[in-house]
Amino acid sequence: MEADPRRVVVVGDCPLIRLGIVQLINSEADLLLVGAVSAVEELDAHPVDAELAVLNLRLATLELARTVSRLCAHGYAVVVVSAAAHIDLATAIRAGARGCLDSQTEQAELLSAVRTVAAGEIYVPGPLAVHLLHAPLHLTDREREILGRVASGDTDREIAVLLGISEHTVHSHLDRLRDKIGARRRADLTRFAIEYSLVPPTPGRGRSTYPVRGD
Repeated sequence: MEADPRRVVVVGDCPLIRLGIVQLINSEADLLLVGAVSAVEELDAHPVDAELAVLNLRLATLELARTVSRLCAHGYAVVVVSAAAHIDLATAIRAGARGCLDSQTEQAELLSAVRTVAAGEIYVPGPLAVHLLHAPLHLTDREREILGRVASGDTDREIAVLLGISEHTVHSHLDRLRDKIGARRRADLTRFAIEYSLVPPTPGRGRSTYPVRGD
């Protein structure tokens, strides 16, 4: 007895890429396209009965993580197809994505990823797997402190005074944090610190176990 086809929804903001993924899904007997939308908000308003979502949106790191989390909350297993750097895809995995692929991937690999994720497994291609194993997102102890002060609402000058460093040094750390996280606005840094438990613990609450390396 043949198994029912896996139900797939495509979320993509580039019409041509979205159409290409739709046509690819439609060409396979074991996959069933149940929807194609340009933004996750459309699924918030009108969820579809799908097992898996193929996501191709041009988003900054933090917004990508939020979008993956929203799709997971709908019950979809998520495959991210992105032209983003490895760190963006690594963040997507941490946010709950079950598969991640570069937008230059071949059609056969995308289908393999969809089937692997639909079967309840994780699909990460070799280069990204190596990146995840050897180059996770690292924050120094000082960056943790500064993120914590930002999340607490302190100004750059107040942070400099509290930590005993120059305001210029605070700016330099914040620039590096923005590059690492892909968040440009202060509010996004604050949300990242809170959502990913990167705020340094207050005295007596114990240390975070998030990986760090020296200052």
